[in-house]
Amino acid sequence: MILAESAAFPELMRAARDAYDKLAAGRRVHHADLSWILREACRKDLYGVLIRKHGTGAFEDMVVVLSREIDRQVPVLSR
Repeated sequence: MILAESAAFPELMRAARDAYDKLAAGRRVHHADLSWILREACRKDLYGVLIRKHGTGAFEDMVVVLSREIDRQVPVLSR
């Protein structure tokens, strides 16, 4: 969804396309890349566009899936 709406933002579009290509090839996308994509999409105000175009449920599903993958990959810091 982010890739489809990011044409006006070349850097975001490249990152989203790279992530999509890696996932389509069965490779892992690093959590830092996924985090950057989510933050940049928010900063570029794509969230509102995505919600209007795809609906709140689809948008929330996308964010939850990406957030869970980020959380799964982030190293746990020992204290």
